[in-house]
Amino acid sequence: MTKLVQVAVAILTKPNGEYLLASRPNGKGWAGWWEFPGGKIESGETPEHALIRESQEELGVTPTQIQPWIKRRYDYPATHDAEAKTVLLHFFFVHAWQGDLTAREGQQFAWQHPRNLNVSPVLPANAPIMQALSLPPIYAISNLQEMGEAAFLHALKQQLDQGLQLLQIREPQLDSEALAQLSEQVLKLCAAYNCRCLLNGSPEQAQQLGYQGVHLNSQRLMALTQKPENLLVGGSCHDIAQLQQTQALQLDFALLSPVLPTKSHPEAAGLGWEKFGEMLNGLETPVYGLGGMRPAHLSQAQACGARGISMQRALW
Repeated sequence: MTKLVQVAVAILTKPNGEYLLASRPNGKGWAGWWEFPGGKIESGETPEHALIRESQEELGVTPTQIQPWIKRRYDYPATHDAEAKTVLLHFFFVHAWQGDLTAREGQQFAWQHPRNLNVSPVLPANAPIMQALSLPPIYAISNLQEMGEAAFLHALKQQLDQGLQLLQIREPQLDSEALAQLSEQVLKLCAAYNCRCLLNGSPEQAQQLGYQGVHLNSQRLMALTQKPENLLVGGSCHDIAQLQQTQALQLDFALLSPVLPTKSHPEAAGLGWEKFGEMLNGLETPVYGLGGMRPAHLSQAQACGARGISMQRALW
């Protein structure tokens, strides 16, 4: 029987979006491979205590601001230098720490941006985490219909100045000509900030208009049989079956709603945070929470296992 090893993992973060990776030291299994630093949770120890202890022992720092994130199970096969094992990884964001980073086990360090990795190979269990981290924590949805074009474009420029990196254009009221005109303005503006834009529509329409990605409503999601190529692809989900479809198709992310009651659907009670977290448990696809979200809800969503939150009104 393969043994289960529980591990606390630290994702040390910089304000510019970079994360710390460390190489596996010589003498350990998978030596030379890159990973997020961390270590085994000892008997009678909480994951938080293990995180702090391992950070002190391996990195020479003491985390002072930590945030629980997701858990991931991974089955490692036997290799020439390591036996087969199953690991349950407890990931934590570490936003602040005391002390200077020190390679206490002779490992190498590298600050990496998840969209531009320049170290390899990365441990297999960490690869899905890097994919999730390549997405920003805030996913904005346009609100042109309520705001008007001039006000929306002004608000978009303000959010881009503040670091917005992911935007969905969702304006079903626009005809094809008006959508093309809006898209030209939005894409030009966002390109200057390296903000990726997705169109809520069909993959063909998104590619025709020059978008980097497409966001599929739940009907399009469930009808899809293969992930479109050369596009960042997200899907709207309201139940477990739809979430599982995003994973089966290996979409880049899912949007799960409604978490809380919304202005547009006040009659819908919302999933609530407990149910939201249950639906994300064990899911490999990065997920954004939508519905009644405000910036203050980000830490709660991430504690449930989400990559972040999506907002249509509160952001603008």
